[in-house]
Amino acid sequence: MGTSKDIDGSASVPAFYGKELRWRREAAGLTLQQAVDGSFYGVSYLSEIERGQRRMPMDLARHVDGVLGTDGFFERCCEDVRNARLGGHAEYFAPVAEAETRARTIEEWCCGVVPGLLQTEAYLRALIRSTHPLDLPEEVGQKVRIRAKRVALFGDRKKLEYWVILHESLVRNPLLPPAEMAEQLDRIVALAGSGRIVPQILLWNAPTRPFMEMSLRFMEFDDEPPLLYTEGPYHGQTIEDPAIVKQYHKAYDRLRAAALPPEASLTMIENAAEDYRNGKQPK
Repeated sequence: MGTSKDIDGSASVPAFYGKELRWRREAAGLTLQQAVDGSFYGVSYLSEIERGQRRMPMDLARHVDGVLGTDGFFERCCEDVRNARLGGHAEYFAPVAEAETRARTIEEWCCGVVPGLLQTEAYLRALIRSTHPLDLPEEVGQKVRIRAKRVALFGDRKKLEYWVILHESLVRNPLLPPAEMAEQLDRIVALAGSGRIVPQILLWNAPTRPFMEMSLRFMEFDDEPPLLYTEGPYHGQTIEDPAIVKQYHKAYDRLRAAALPPEASLTMIENAAEDYRNGKQPK
């Protein structure tokens, strides 16, 4: 019983309902195994939820409500958390946006667009015009404001280590007019120069074919299992299975090994930005 007091329920949303779940389970005199019997989840999964290391899925919330006789308490908590967590994000991305605020390390492979945390407002607006052309001005404005809040993650250098591999096409093939494209590349250069990010460029002829249709984002935490997130223009998938995450991370390491070193990558980005400023197409 005493161990439940070691959890700070105010530390995060998962910690809040994890602490409450453990208290109610122990008050009912149930073991972890008894609490998950009849569900599709194992003891270790429920234990990680109780320690605040995993979010509670809705189907498990309904299950424990039935086992503990909590009259829909955990289901309502999950629904409230889901609605609050969206905060203007697409539903599939909202858990990822929440998780990145706790991440110790973020590593990304981007082949289609500059990643969100590095985008300028002009770049984001161009993406919205391409993928959601019917968005109203106020909807676009909300997305811009949300992105600005995410970028605040770089305000604390000690908290987040960020490594990104960009396909060469993101530098050579402009999504924006030359002046705005120069500003986008300047932003990447500035973040790298201040030590907040480490960018690498993967050249056209690098062995990327199996991963040209998907982005990869890995997040590691101090007290949570790592996760992998991949997405397209209208969908996203979060993967938490340790074996799958490990396999994809090995592939990411191969991409990183094939990419230009950070110094050479930064030089390429700087030169491309200068070319755009002078009205030239980078070579």
